[in-house]
Amino acid sequence: QVQLVESGGGLVQPGGSLRLSCAASGFAFSNYAMTWVRQAPGKGLERVSTISAGGTTGVLLSVKGRFAISRDNSKNTVHLQMNNLKPEDTAVYYCAKCSDDLVTCGQIDNRGQGTQVTVYS
Repeated sequence: QVQLVESGGGLVQPGGSLRLSCAASGFAFSNYAMTWVRQAPGKGLERVSTISAGGTTGVLLSVKGRFAISRDNSKNTVHLQMNNLKPEDTAVYYCAKCSDDLVTCGQIDNRGQGTQVTVYS
């Protein structure tokens, strides 16, 4: 079955950096787009950044220039490099598998357990 295991979250001050990682298994990783979504306290899920099977990336406007998604198909991993973090980035971050190979990620069909990112002053 599909498994997605996130790591790399934590506490960081504004302006700091974190690198999230997601180890994927149970499916043909290189054939699917992958995405990172987040959920802040009291808010709904928000799609942060997506990478297509071919490596094309898309990113939420509010994190553009600060966050970067990447994938390593040889290791079945996807990463989210987060720089210049802001308090409004505080959320649980989830790695998710898209149902297709496109950067538009039509539908999320599997999601990990999440990793907490807290940006505090």
